[in-house]
Amino acid sequence: MAGGKLSPRQKMINLMYLVFIAMLAMNMSKQVLSAFGFMNEKLVDSNITADNRNGATYASLATKAADQPDKFAKHNEKAQQIQALSLEFNSFLEKTKEELTKEVEDKKNYESMDGTDQGNTYFFKGEGYTEKGKAFLDKINTYREKVVALLGDDYKNITESVKKRFDTSDQKTEDGKEPWLKNRYEGFPLITTITNLSQIQADIKTTEAEMLSAMVQGQLESDVSMTNYTTILVPDNAATLQGNNFKGKIVLGRYDASLKPSKVIVNGKEITNIENGGAILDFPAGNVGENEIKGEFVFKEGDSLVRLPIKSTYAVVAKPNGAVISADKMNVVYRGVQNPITISMPGVPDNAIKANAPGLRKSKGVGKYMMSPGKGREVYINVTGKLPTGETVTSKQKFRIKDIPAPMAAVRGGQYGQIKMPKSSLQKVKVGAILPDFVFDLKINVSGFSFRVPGRPTVKVNGTRLNAAAIRALARARSGDIVTIFDVKASLAGNSGYYLKKVAPLNVQLTN
Repeated sequence: MAGGKLSPRQKMINLMYLVFIAMLAMNMSKQVLSAFGFMNEKLVDSNITADNRNGATYASLATKAADQPDKFAKHNEKAQQIQALSLEFNSFLEKTKEELTKEVEDKKNYESMDGTDQGNTYFFKGEGYTEKGKAFLDKINTYREKVVALLGDDYKNITESVKKRFDTSDQKTEDGKEPWLKNRYEGFPLITTITNLSQIQADIKTTEAEMLSAMVQGQLESDVSMTNYTTILVPDNAATLQGNNFKGKIVLGRYDASLKPSKVIVNGKEITNIENGGAILDFPAGNVGENEIKGEFVFKEGDSLVRLPIKSTYAVVAKPNGAVISADKMNVVYRGVQNPITISMPGVPDNAIKANAPGLRKSKGVGKYMMSPGKGREVYINVTGKLPTGETVTSKQKFRIKDIPAPMAAVRGGQYGQIKMPKSSLQKVKVGAILPDFVFDLKINVSGFSFRVPGRPTVKVNGTRLNAAAIRALARARSGDIVTIFDVKASLAGNSGYYLKKVAPLNVQLTN
C-alpha cells in the first residue's frame, strides 16, 4: 500500500484496510479477556470442589487419629497445621481479589476488566512495591517455607513440588532477569491478575490434596507391608495317624499389633492379655465334646463403640468326635471368587465325610472343596462323619465372608499409588487395575478412566490408553506437575456380574 503517488480512491481503500485491521485487533483483545474470565470461573468452581474433597479427607484423617492414634496422630497433627496455613493464605488471596475488583460494577463483564491501573497501583509504587505488594510476596514466601518445614524429609516429592509451585525468585527474560512480581503482575489487565490469584488458590488446594493423599496412602501401604504378616501352619488333616506322612502347608496371616480393642469379653469374663492385636485365651477346656465360645471385641470408632461378636465352638477330644475344617486361604472366604477349602476328620476316611454349606461343592483331591459364598457376612460349614464304630459325629465351623478389596489403578504391570514418569512414557502406557497383596491372583479388565492435568479440564477416556484429548492436555503439563488417573471403570474377568469396589486413583508426577 506504500510508495508512488496514490489516487484518492486508493487512499480511501488503504484507510479502510487500516480501520479493518484495528477492529480485528480490538475484537481479538476482547476475546482474550473473555477467555481469561471463563478460565477464572472454571478455577473458582474447581477450587470449591477441591475444598469439599479435602475437607472430607481432613475429617476422615482426624477420625482415624482418634481411633488409632499410634498410626495417624502425627499425620493428623501436621495436616491440621498445614490446613490452618492454607485457610489463612486462601482468605488473604480472596480479600485481595475483592479489593482489586471493588470498583468493578459488573464482575461478569470481563471485557470491561482490561485496565492495568488497578493491579499496578495495588502492587507497585515507582520502581518498588506498595505495602500490599510486599505483604502479597511475604504471604507466598511464608506459606511455602512453613509448609516445606512441616513436611520435612518424610515427603520429599511434595516439598519439591511446593517449592516450585510457590517460587517467587527472579524470572528469566530476553533482557536478563526480572523480579517475579513485576514479571507476573505489572502492566497486565485486571482480569488476568484475578485469574492468576485464583490459580494460586488452586495450587493451595493441590498442595493439601497431595499432602493428605501421601499421609493416608503412606500409612495404608505400611499397614499392608509384609512385615505385618506371620506364618500359619495349615495341615491337610487336623490329625495325623502314627506311621503316616504329615501333609499340610504354611500360609501367611496378617495381624496389626497397633490395633488395640477397648475391651474383650469371652464367656462372660474380660480378657486383659492382648498381644499383637489378638486376645490371648487360657482357660479350662471343659467337658468332652463341643464347647461354645461367646463374647465380643469392643472398639472405639469416633464417638461410638463398635461391637464385633465372638461366637465359635471348639471340641474337647477324648476320641475323634469333631471335624477339623481349615480354609486354604485362611479362615476367610471371598465373595466373587472360588475359595479352596480343606475338610477332614481324624480317623475318618474322606468317603465317609459329608459337608454342606451354601455355595460349597466337592472338588478333586482328598478333602478338597470349593466355596463360592453369596450374600451375608458369614457362612457355616456343617460336617457329618461316620466313625469306624458306626457312630455319627457332626460339627460346624463359621467363616467370615469378605468382599474383594478395592483395586488400585496401575501402569507398567504393577506400579500404583504415586509414581514418577516422563510425558513420553505416560502417553504410551496401558492403564490397568491390580489388587496388591491380595491372596488370589485375579485379572481385572479396564474399559475406561478419567485423566486430569492441573489447570486443565478432566478428560474422559474410553479404553486403556490416553486418547488424543488426554495427550493434548498432557502436553500442557509442566515438569513436576502431578497428573491423576481416576474413576477407572473396571470389572472382574470371568465374573463381570460382580460389583468391584471403586478403583483407587493413580498419581503420576511428570519428570520432564
